Amino acid sequence: MFETAEVGHVVSKEEYREAVPKLRERLLAAQKALADSNLALVVLMGGVEGAGKSHAVNRLLEWMDARGIETHALSETTDEERERPPMWRFWRLLPARGRMAIFLGSWYTVPIIQRAFGRIRAAELDQSLEQVCRFETMLTKEGVVLVKLWLHLTEKEMGRRLKALSEDPMERWRVTRRDWKFFARYKKFRVVSERSLAHTDTGDARWHVIEATDWRYRDLEVGRIILSGLDGRLNRLKGESAPRRVPDRPRPPKVNVLRNLDLSLKMDEKEYARRIKKAEAEIGLLTRRLYEQKQSMILVFEGPDAAGKGGAIRRLTSAMDARNYQHIAVSAPTQEELAHPYLWRFWRALPRQGRVTIFDRSWYGRVLVERIEGFCSREEWERAFNEINAFEADLTAFGIVLVKFWVAVSREEQLRRFKEREGTPYKQYKITPEDWRNRAKWNAYEAAAVEMFERTSTQKAPWVLVEGEDKNFGRVKILQTVVRHLKLGLRKG
Repeated sequence: MFETAEVGHVVSKEEYREAVPKLRERLLAAQKALADSNLALVVLMGGVEGAGKSHAVNRLLEWMDARGIETHALSETTDEERERPPMWRFWRLLPARGRMAIFLGSWYTVPIIQRAFGRIRAAELDQSLEQVCRFETMLTKEGVVLVKLWLHLTEKEMGRRLKALSEDPMERWRVTRRDWKFFARYKKFRVVSERSLAHTDTGDARWHVIEATDWRYRDLEVGRIILSGLDGRLNRLKGESAPRRVPDRPRPPKVNVLRNLDLSLKMDEKEYARRIKKAEAEIGLLTRRLYEQKQSMILVFEGPDAAGKGGAIRRLTSAMDARNYQHIAVSAPTQEELAHPYLWRFWRALPRQGRVTIFDRSWYGRVLVERIEGFCSREEWERAFNEINAFEADLTAFGIVLVKFWVAVSREEQLRRFKEREGTPYKQYKITPEDWRNRAKWNAYEAAAVEMFERTSTQKAPWVLVEGEDKNFGRVKILQTVVRHLKLGLRKG
């Protein structure tokens, strides 16, 4: 792969001077078209040390409208980043639709360095690269134009350039001990990098290897490749029809696990008081240990309106130190959230180590309300099952204790609770016209939920179905389940 970037490309001053104005004009036109589109552009600027990545970025900022470009120079991870799964730092920096971001350093940097220094095995590198492929596939499906650039130098040219910079009093600050350390492993880096690029060179996320010996050639190629990638995607967009978004009506499942639940299960007040007190005490102690051991936990609550999710969450939080948990009630996405891939707002909200985040509604909205109400296309909610499984695998692989609850009630009990809310002044805020509209689609939501359980209940992130007809029974089951998962998670930690 790298041999194609070792042929000695050179651009003369005259050729460069003639080419730049036309290239700048086309880049600015493409950037304006991007701003008016439903796309975002992400440019990865990778390559060997001394190849001029920073210079190339500066040239882009000179040629284009820098106000529409976010530049992220990623070096060592911060304490805040180390406390979350590795991909968190990249998810939160993704540009909104209509904007462009340049990454100096990317999701490739750490696995390549670790493998080059023998800190991980080849199989672990491949595992990281598979995760990268899934991530990049999702980005491209969600409207991100991904341009991946690798600036290449031969070993001889890299050494010559580092030496020249080191001997120049005005430029020596650019060369660090880390650069020389990497140069000493040039051959190993070359093998690992070539393997990584080949593994992740896909149809929608191709790698472009650029010979960086001649800076004029390098800068022109960088601009031309970005222009080609952006123009190509914008032109495809013109020929594509908008995704058809229609409400879906799932077929009734052959086996309905929700209707097989025993909703007659009850717990009297005396037994409830005894069990809930014990569970709350254990949660208080265990979440303190969670904090001390720097582990984190995510609790997800889904289920029909008025099923009792809010009450169960209040029992949970009353047992915890308020400084160590966050309760997020998920509603319709904001304009900022709609301008990013749908998982963006959930990645941003991941807890730091030692903390607990509780989601009242969650990323499962994509395969529930968005599916049933027609807020996304069939292709979008169909692929969301695999995307959600990959997301949750990232969470549990990092050591996050993840528990997903579906609180179930009968249609009759929901109606009783709706009427009770309407008749109780201090509960009327809980009932809205949307609740009644959702109730009219009970069967569709139920069928979608059963399919969701089948496709997203995994060994590391299983669904817990809670019989919530009797609030006492449901709350105790939820709290005792949290205790059990905390004990298991802390034992692993």
